[in-house]
Parts: sequence; structure tokens; C-alpha cells
Amino acid sequence: MSPVWSLGAGLLLLLLWVRHRGLEAVLVHHRWVFVCLFLLPLSILFDVYYQLRAWAVWRLHSAPRQHAQRVRHIQAQVREWKNEGSKRYMCTGRPGWLTVSLRVGKYKKIHKNIMINLMDVLEVDSERQVVRVEPLVTMGQLTAHLNPMGWTIPVVPELDDLTVGGLIMGTGIESSSHIYGLFQHTCVAYELVLADGSLVRCSPTENSDLFYAVPWSCGTLGFLVAAEIKMIPAKKYVKIHYEPVRGLQKICEKFTEESKKKENSFVEGLVYSLEEAVIMTGVLTDEAEQSKVNRIGNYYKPWFFKHVEKYLKDDRTGVEYIPARHYYHRHTRSIFWELQDIIPFGNNPIFRYLFGWMVPPKISLLKLTQGEAIRKLYEQHHVVQDMLVPMKSLEKSIQTFHVDLNVYPLWLCPFILPNNPGMVHPKGDEAELYVDIGAYGEPKRKQFEARASMRQMEKFVRSVHGFQMLYADCYMTREEFWDMFDGSLYHKLREQMNCKDAFPEVYDKICKAARH
Repeated sequence: MSPVWSLGAGLLLLLLWVRHRGLEAVLVHHRWVFVCLFLLPLSILFDVYYQLRAWAVWRLHSAPRQHAQRVRHIQAQVREWKNEGSKRYMCTGRPGWLTVSLRVGKYKKIHKNIMINLMDVLEVDSERQVVRVEPLVTMGQLTAHLNPMGWTIPVVPELDDLTVGGLIMGTGIESSSHIYGLFQHTCVAYELVLADGSLVRCSPTENSDLFYAVPWSCGTLGFLVAAEIKMIPAKKYVKIHYEPVRGLQKICEKFTEESKKKENSFVEGLVYSLEEAVIMTGVLTDEAEQSKVNRIGNYYKPWFFKHVEKYLKDDRTGVEYIPARHYYHRHTRSIFWELQDIIPFGNNPIFRYLFGWMVPPKISLLKLTQGEAIRKLYEQHHVVQDMLVPMKSLEKSIQTFHVDLNVYPLWLCPFILPNNPGMVHPKGDEAELYVDIGAYGEPKRKQFEARASMRQMEKFVRSVHGFQMLYADCYMTREEFWDMFDGSLYHKLREQMNCKDAFPEVYDKICKAARH
């Protein structure tokens, strides 16, 4: 039988099976079928298109020339909105399914959509050690652009598809954040189109109130059109040390100790149970023992969190040299550990060698095709949350995550939080060491109920003066939300810049209590 006939017969059998089970049942309970057959090939086409586009734009030097024209077009759309009587709130015209956030942005259907087609690297200034980019530039695009020039940015948040705009208007973190802070703290200037159509540049010394109010504002103060980000010299490898630790108290003590060491370029923890974790520390280097080089980003390699877990199972420490760009995007292929729930056999060596080059599927395509049944299923039986808590509350926080969610692995990422103005800062007058606890997966807690359990978690985070990342589902009331976040500067600027008729308040844009 020829390969064509074999393929045809296979597709026919698949269609008959889908018809027998029902399309919705297949999409909910056997989603891997749809993902493997359709979303993985589509994701490859998406990547190829954007990589070719970015290459062509840079080769032709069109981005800097066209940037000003594109910004003028955005300004014209805002002025048109004003001339129409400012009847509706404004928002970006980017479809909600294209964002990495799992939240569905229903507000885009009723707000005035402002089209913002800004996805290019504009300038690399080696003298100032600053890169100027448009807001839709992704982390994968930026590191691919900078690394060959010998540069990188201090904080490279995980997942290739995260955009500069999303990381500024929301937030971003990486295992270097114990030195550099959150993504916003590596930015030196923003350019925004405001509610009156004017273009404004802000920095710590120019329009400083706006500069400090923009992060976490979720696009409710203006439209970001460019950002300037610090650069640091890139090195070839990350020398990473793996250390399994047992006992919750010892885990917290070891993680805190390593997070305080500035000689560690990177610090990260993966908690596999209440009493078991692997603490990783890394140092940038240009030299490597070739026998210990692990190109973990290659498509046929084990998923990183599974690779790390082997050190725990074997109860041994280890040292490896991971190419720097592979390290920066080490969790991308498995979307941390979310992909194991979508493609259960995705880490199988046979699948990796045959189809691993197509992984991961685009999160945006997963959102676009999930349907109402899957969305409700995920909402009620799946958790994707990042809670930022003071390091001194780490042990109590992990215990609370265990009782209220019981989701493993947990991701631990330390960061220094400076006492800057804005929505997020420490309770005291000085910078404080915090930790991001990321929970991604299906809660194993009996009688888990999404709203009640998450409200309990949010209450705990507020009690320790922590913060919830705003890409995730938020169940707080308005009063609780502004108890967690400092809205003084934010509300002052919304009043001064006439934002109240132009943009919704950040709470109304992201919180479930406001959207339902």
C-alpha cells in the first residue's frame, strides 16, 4: 500500500472515530489529537513567518524609518476617537487570543480597537548599552537578535512568545531577578501615546511619575509604542549547579541563602512535593568543559523540568554547561510543565525524536481553538498562577499552596523589589527580597473549587504584603485589589491625564468580579 493510501486510510479512521465520540468530547478528553495534527504544524508556520519577517525588516532597515509613521497612525486613531465623542473606552486592537495570558479579553468586543502594528527591534545602542524596541517584540525574537551581537538583556522572562509590551504593562521575571529585579526594573524609558493623542517619553528623570506608574497598569494609562531596555554583555554558557534538597525548612533556607548571593547569575527552584526540591544556581561563562555541555534546547532533549527531576530521583548533585540562549528558554518547549497535560506522551523519546521539532504549540492557537467547554474545564480544574511574596514568608507560602491547591511542581524564582513609586513596592522604605511562586497544573486538593480556593490564596498573599501577577484569573473585590496594590500614583495620573473616559480602570479590565 502506498504512503498516500495509508495516510488516507488513517485520516478516514480518525474522522470516523471523531464522529463516533463527538467532536467536543474529542477536543476535551483527547485534545492531543487536534494539537498534534493541526496546531503543531500551524505553530511552525507562525514561527517561520515571524522569523522571516523580522529578518527582512532588519536587513532592509525599514523598522526605524517606518516607526514614526506607524506611531502617527496610532495618534490619528486616538484623535478620531476623540472626534467621535469619546463614547467608548479604547484598547489595543490585537486579538485577545494572541496574548499569552489564558484570560479571554471580552472587553475588546465593546471597546474602540486601536490598531498597533509595532513588532520590530528599532535600535541597538552599544555605547549606552540600551536596546530600543517596539511593544510586540517577543523574548525569542529579541534574544535571537541580540545574542549574535554579543549582547543580551538582564532579565529574559521564560517563553519565547512573551512580548515587551506585555512584560511592561503586566510584569516579567527570570532567575536573574534576584540581581536586576522584575523586567520593568531593567527598562530605562517608555514612549506612549496618551488619551489626547500626544506622544510622550518618560524615564526616571523625565515625566517620572508616568514612568513609575506604567508597569502593572495593563494599558490603562496610554498606548506603549516603544521601550528602551538595558543590555549586558552576553556569554556563551551558563554553568548550572543542581542540588536536591529534602525537608521544607531546608529547602527554604537553601533557596534564601543562594538568592542572597550576588555571585550567582541565576537562582531557581523546582519544588516537586512539600518536602522535595531541586535548587539550581548558575553563572555566566565563556568557557565550558565540553563533556558537560548540555544543549537542553534541542528538540530531541528531555523537557527541562523532567531533566532536573532526575537529580532528585538519583539523589545526586550535578554540574552542566548550558548554552546561554538554551538556558534563557529552557522551559519553553514544555511550556514549563503545562504541555504534559495537553500531550501526555510529549516527553517520550520516540515522540521527541520524531515530532519534538514542532513543539510547543503556540499558546495563542491553543486559546483560539479551545472552545467554551475546554475553557470552562480549565477554569474549574486547572490553575495558572504566579504569586509574589516576601522571601521571609516562603515556607508559610509553600504550605498554603499545598493546602489550598496541591499543585506540583512549583516554580520558585527570587527577585529584588526596589522601593520605587508605583503599584508594586515593598511595605518598608528599603528594597526587599521577594520570591515568585508559580503554580501551573491540575490541583490535587480534594473538593477544589476555583473561586473559593483562589480567593483564599489571594487573602493569604495580601496578608503577607504580596502581589498576584495580573495575567492570571483574579477573584478579588475592588477594595481587596487596591488593598494588595498601591493605587495612589496610578489614580492621580488617571485624573491628571484624563484617562477615566479613555481607558477602563485596571481592576475592571482584569478581575473576574468586574467582568462577570
